[in-house]
Amino acid sequence: MAVIIVATAFPAPEHREEVIAAFEAAIGKVHAEEDGCELYALNEGPDGRLVMIEKYASDEAVAAHRVGAGLAALREGLNGKLSAPIDVQVLTPHPAGAPVKGAL
Repeated sequence: MAVIIVATAFPAPEHREEVIAAFEAAIGKVHAEEDGCELYALNEGPDGRLVMIEKYASDEAVAAHRVGAGLAALREGLNGKLSAPIDVQVLTPHPAGAPVKGAL
């Protein structure tokens, strides 16, 4: 079963561009190197928060992501540049309604 992760980061204002660049670099690595990753997309909220919406094929794919080069580089790139710790939510899909619209 798929695993969904929603990770929310609040960049410190003076490091905003560096934080975005770190996420963009990680996205490239994850997309290129992690076969079990089905979605790894950065989104921005109106208050400046950055939200990664992630989808993995399995728990094993999540485990590979946790030790992958993309996430390691992201951690390093974010060090000291956030105004609060990243909020990471690991979710199990609960499909409902139309199959195409009821789940990521």
